[in-house]
Amino acid sequence: MPVHLVDHPLVHDALVSLRDKRTSPEHFRRAATRISVLLAAEATRDLPATNVTVETPIGPAPGRRLGPDVVVVPVLRAGLGMLDAVLELIPTARVGHIGLQRDEMTAIASQYYAKLPENLATSYVLMIDPMLATGGSAVSALDLLRAAGARAVRIVCIVAAPEGIAHVERHHPDVHIYTPVVDQGLNEHKYIVPGLGDFGDRLYGTV
Repeated sequence: MPVHLVDHPLVHDALVSLRDKRTSPEHFRRAATRISVLLAAEATRDLPATNVTVETPIGPAPGRRLGPDVVVVPVLRAGLGMLDAVLELIPTARVGHIGLQRDEMTAIASQYYAKLPENLATSYVLMIDPMLATGGSAVSALDLLRAAGARAVRIVCIVAAPEGIAHVERHHPDVHIYTPVVDQGLNEHKYIVPGLGDFGDRLYGTV
């Protein structure tokens, strides 16, 4: 399965802020926005574009516009922290939502909400979820997307664990993953080590 490690220095500068336990929710949100824009730009680098000509105030100019339909699907709730940044980059994108709740004892994800746009078969889908830990939530979300007809799906995450990557690979080997880092692994509570803590709690100040 293709794992794309995004090595841009601005990505890693934002990642350091997200990891730092002293970062306040306000600055955590800003860093999440910065890194999400950069990761989404990398994940869409090879999308096809259509040649166009536009009129500038001086005369005609050739250019390219994004060709395919793009659908952004955050995995709730943490994925919402990346959504606005991605939409700033791709304002024409359609948006779906998948709600998954992880049981803290078993680490098994259960679905509580799903709302997806139609005609996913011809769209490029960016599934955004900051943390790819066990991979259970990612696989559940990918199963829903496949059942809805999605074919070209890419995962954008901020931190990944080897266990999560391996789990996605077993179930959806054709899905590309874009992340700046693959961390050491999971602890006994299924949290990524060293990770950055609970992304949603830090984002929303519910620690």
